Amino acid sequence: MKYKIFLAAAAILSATSMTAKVTLPKIFSDGMVMQQQSTANLWGTATGRHTVKITTSWNNKTYTATADKEGKWKAGVQTPAAGGPYTITLDDGEKTTIGNILIGEVWICSGQSNMEMEMKGFKNQPVENAVSDILHSTDKSLRLFTVKRNAQLTPATDVTGAWAEACPASVRDFSATAYYFGRELRQMLQCPVGLIATSWGGAACEAWMAADWLKAFPDAKIPQTDADVKKTKQRCPTALYNGMLRPIIGYTMRGAIWYQGEDNIPRYQTYADMQTAMVEGWRKEWNQGDFPFYYCQIAPYDYTLIGWTYNSALLREQQMLAEHKTVNTGMAVLMDAGLEFGIHPRKKAVAGERLALLALSGTYGIKGLSAQSAYFKEAEFKGDTAVVSFNRADMWIYGTDGLKSDLVEVAGEDRVFYPAKAWIERSKLYAKSDKVKKPVAVRYAFRNWAVGDLYSDGLPISSFRSDNWTDDNNGTKGKEYDIH
Repeated sequence: MKYKIFLAAAAILSATSMTAKVTLPKIFSDGMVMQQQSTANLWGTATGRHTVKITTSWNNKTYTATADKEGKWKAGVQTPAAGGPYTITLDDGEKTTIGNILIGEVWICSGQSNMEMEMKGFKNQPVENAVSDILHSTDKSLRLFTVKRNAQLTPATDVTGAWAEACPASVRDFSATAYYFGRELRQMLQCPVGLIATSWGGAACEAWMAADWLKAFPDAKIPQTDADVKKTKQRCPTALYNGMLRPIIGYTMRGAIWYQGEDNIPRYQTYADMQTAMVEGWRKEWNQGDFPFYYCQIAPYDYTLIGWTYNSALLREQQMLAEHKTVNTGMAVLMDAGLEFGIHPRKKAVAGERLALLALSGTYGIKGLSAQSAYFKEAEFKGDTAVVSFNRADMWIYGTDGLKSDLVEVAGEDRVFYPAKAWIERSKLYAKSDKVKKPVAVRYAFRNWAVGDLYSDGLPISSFRSDNWTDDNNGTKGKEYDIH
């Protein structure tokens, strides 16, 4: 009888042990990078109401967290200065170990296709110099995590993906913009860097936002059923927030980079406010204060090739406005890095490096870097000449072909724009046309496609306009097109 009781007790203990193993989201796994010198969040599931012991190898300290009745737990562990590899052991009756952990700098990389575009490119759409850069990409201290595409009606609890060390095989399939960004950080900071890429080609800004954040944008139709999500997927408001962002919110990081906007061109009017609302929402839920948010301005492209009649310069204008609507943000101007016949520019190294300049200067305080583009301040009209001034132009301005620009237009009261002769004197741009005796408006590269020719301190100046007129074709809906 005693023997049977002993066996029963042993069986109970064994069953308890089997159910006690800690389960972690996939973002917490071998090879991960944790943010240095922070209280880094960890969370997962365990046996309900049990205590989870967390031991970190870098200081041999043990932290505890108590799982709620549903088994959910969360804890914060103190991380040291950059280094590793280390381990974390979690124990709820059965030990789970995360190995090969590096401590360094972690960044979230999000957006649509120009962020998603892998180093190998898309079919018929290469990334410039990718073959050589992939060849030389091996770096055990640069770690990559790609979130698999997932559109959901309600918030998911986990993502699909795995950490990988940078090497030709992993880099080839990783975001090119993000890779070049991380490569520059690695070189300058000389510490481990972790990049978490969560992006989907054709994604709308609305898709990366929670329903509450979209209340100010009534045209954003919140899905009510799985069928609603399935119909528009990455364009469905809230769907990517639920499936690809919400599960990793809280992962302690330094900041975020963003390359998106093409899908929102037909809805450009609200973009500055929408991106601002998105950033504020991310910051509130991440609970890491006003973390850095750096983003790419969409590059020029001839959208008439896909049947769109919208002027994409209007979306670029909104992106420029967004930079000044919230703190700790910066925009990488890509006026010289577009592709006339392709919506996916090949110069992804330019995008990544300019984002890195913003981070290295603005977040890490590296001196001597030119990071922020000069931008339009105001225009004065003196007789037949427009005089344009710029902010952030301490080094004055110049053109790619001398002290002039071939992309300036002026208009009179009739609102008809004509090409202008434009020349530069120190920090000001002057423009006039024989066809406009008394100009009242001036524009620079304010069109879908142009190769920007105005610079200051090595960085291009964004397209701009002095007027706020509505072009006749801007309200015409273009045909539906999947901006992959």
